[in-house]
Amino acid sequence: MTSPQLPRAVFAMDPVHLPLLFPPPLMTRLQQVAEIDTTLVVQDFTEPGAAAALARAEVLITGWGCPHLDANVLTAAPRLRAVLHAAGSVRSLVGEALWAGGLTVSSAVTGNALPVAEYTLAMILLAGKDAFAHREHFRDTHAYPSTADTAGTGNLGRRVGVIGASRVGRRLMELLRPFDLTVALYDPYVDPGEAASLGAELLSLEDLLSSSDIVSLHAPDIPETHRMLDRDKLALIKDGGVLINTSRGALVDPVALSDELIRGRLSAVLDVTEPEPLPAGSPLYTLPNVFLTPHIAGSLGNELERLGRIVVDELERLAAGLPPAHEVHHADLARVA
Repeated sequence: MTSPQLPRAVFAMDPVHLPLLFPPPLMTRLQQVAEIDTTLVVQDFTEPGAAAALARAEVLITGWGCPHLDANVLTAAPRLRAVLHAAGSVRSLVGEALWAGGLTVSSAVTGNALPVAEYTLAMILLAGKDAFAHREHFRDTHAYPSTADTAGTGNLGRRVGVIGASRVGRRLMELLRPFDLTVALYDPYVDPGEAASLGAELLSLEDLLSSSDIVSLHAPDIPETHRMLDRDKLALIKDGGVLINTSRGALVDPVALSDELIRGRLSAVLDVTEPEPLPAGSPLYTLPNVFLTPHIAGSLGNELERLGRIVVDELERLAAGLPPAHEVHHADLARVA
C-alpha cells in the first residue's frame, strides 16, 4: 500500500530562532509528518530559492522575522493551505488577502502567553512586597527597613486590576487564584458572569484604575486601545500604585507616564515601551521607581521549544485530516492579544 504524500512545508522566519524552536528530537518529529528542507529558512520572499520553495509549499511554518504575508505570497504559493506560526500574535503577520483566501492559520500564541503570565505574576508579587524600592534603599544604605518603612507592604488583600481578558490575561488570572489577592477585570467583551468564572470582578476601566493597587495591561494593540491609558486615565491610579505593562507600549501615553514616574507618584514595571527601545537619555532607565526590562516576558531560550511543539502537534493533526487545535480566526483578533 502506498504511503500518503507528506505535505510540503517551508520555514519562513529569522533563522536564528530555528534551532531553539525545533531542537533535534522535535525536528525529527516534524520531518516525519512533512517534507521540508531544514537547510532553507526564508527571511525574504524575493531571495534566491524562495520562489521555487513557495511554489511547492502547502504549509508555511512562520516565526519572528517572517516577512508580511500578503497577496503576493498567495500568488507565489498557489498550493498554500496553512500557515502555522511558531510565535505569538499573527495580527501584523497575516494580511487581509490571506484571511479572504480562506487559509488555515494557527498560532502558538497560547504557548507564548504562558511565560508572559508567569513574568507578570512574579512582578505582581514583588511589587506587592515593594521589593524594587527596598532593593534600592538597601543598596544605598545597607540598612534593614524599619517597621514603619514596611507598614504598607504586603500582598494580603491587595487588588490587582487586569486590563484585557486576552490569552495572557486569562492565564494570569488563573495563576493568581492561589494567592490572597482580589482581582478586578476590565474587558468590553466579557460579561460579569464570565468575569466571575475567571475569578475577577468586572469593572469599568475608570473604576478598575481608581480601586486597584497594581494595574496590569493585557489588551491587544489595535486602534481602539491606542493610548487607552492617557494622562486622565493614569491620574485615576491611586498614589503609590504600580503599572505593569507586558503588552505594548502604544497602549500608554509615554509622556504622561514619564511625568507620573518622574514625580514619583506611581511606580512601573515596563517590559515594553513607546518607543522601543527607549532613547539613551530616557530617565526611565535610572528612575528608582521603574523596573525596566528589554521585552523578555515572552518566550526566550528554552521556552521557544514549547512554541515549536505546538506547531509540530498542529502539523500532525493536519496530516491526519484533523482540524487544528490552535486555529486563529480573523474576527478574534479584535479582542485578544
